[in-house]
Amino acid sequence: MAEVKYKRPGWFTQNFFNRPVGWLSRLGISPAGAQTLAVRGRKSGQIRTNPVNPFEIDGRTYLLAPRGTTEWVRNLRAAGEGELRKGNRARRFRAEEVADSDKLPLLRLYVDRWAWEAKDFLGVGKDATDEQLREIAAENPAFEIRFEDQ
Repeated sequence: MAEVKYKRPGWFTQNFFNRPVGWLSRLGISPAGAQTLAVRGRKSGQIRTNPVNPFEIDGRTYLLAPRGTTEWVRNLRAAGEGELRKGNRARRFRAEEVADSDKLPLLRLYVDRWAWEAKDFLGVGKDATDEQLREIAAENPAFEIRFEDQ
């Protein structure tokens, strides 16, 4: 899987989006389905947290990285496991990276559900063709997550 792209969040996103979304998620309020990903840092060994948008397709849960190969992606690749947190509930999971050839339905759902942010990060919106989504698949890591309590 190629580590092609990483779109660093801007000051506005870090300070007026990610922090409040993370704070709300810790309170159990989930704007647009956001939850807090907790994963062990590959270098520090410390738990790192980040707001993410988990979603389900056919009863399976996924995470997609619309900003590309972010720090949470690198950490999750190294750790292979983590937690999704919402309020005082934490669900441990194992993660398996999704092959680029299997990402089309994930990307389609992501751009349909989060079009308001996807266009900035992915470069495509709801009107994207399947071919356009296939072209960006390698730049946007995705993971299937399997919860320990299932």
